[in-house]
Amino acid sequence: MQGFGIDIGGSGIKGCLVDLGAGRLAGERVRVDTPQPAKPEAVYDAVTGIVDSFGWTGRVGVTFPGVMKRGVVHTAANVDPSWIGVDVDADLTARLPGTVETLNDADAAGIAEMRYGAGRGHGGVVLMLTFGTGIGSALFVDGRLVPNTEFGHIQVDGEDGELRAAASAREREGLGYPEWARRVDRYLEVLEAGLWPDLIIVGGGISRKAHKWVPLLSTRTPVIPAELQNAAGIVGAALAAAERPESSA
Repeated sequence: MQGFGIDIGGSGIKGCLVDLGAGRLAGERVRVDTPQPAKPEAVYDAVTGIVDSFGWTGRVGVTFPGVMKRGVVHTAANVDPSWIGVDVDADLTARLPGTVETLNDADAAGIAEMRYGAGRGHGGVVLMLTFGTGIGSALFVDGRLVPNTEFGHIQVDGEDGELRAAASAREREGLGYPEWARRVDRYLEVLEAGLWPDLIIVGGGISRKAHKWVPLLSTRTPVIPAELQNAAGIVGAALAAAERPESSA
């Protein structure tokens, strides 16, 4: 069974067919730079272009880097603030041949990892963190998603956690992996104090280099890299769209 997922990020928009049985991309993904400024109409054009390039006419799962409730954007920390209050489900469904299911980008990545990847078979409290332009989070309790957590914005030593510990901060400030890992360690220390997870899965593009920084962490919680790496958002979006009940489509 195939699905289709789009992953909207602060720097890139990616899409691909997804093999929902195996939990992997079914072909080469298409990636375009996120328009700057990242306003709705420009992003919609990019999403439509990606979907059209595959000739896909079925349901489409779409991630968004912010809190999503019933298809409506409630926060937009790393894209243009004009998104707040926009009904992305309705707007994209009007543009695309199939219905659209939108969800938070980290929630989508977490759904994929829990079904197919590093979280498969894990009970208890599992936290997925995606390190990219910001820090996304997805929380699962005995396999069930608690949607729209925004743990990237917890206060760490008086500032937003993602400002110092996101992968973009490492690139922006030219940090080596050991120095950046100390920042991630401090961020996780504050997060653990209030949450007490049983497992932390780290994803995003930087998870491909997990061997350079994960062993440097000193958390009490086991930390493991995501298995689907940067494809997790696309896979999770496609899965969420495919499993959306017909009555709510």
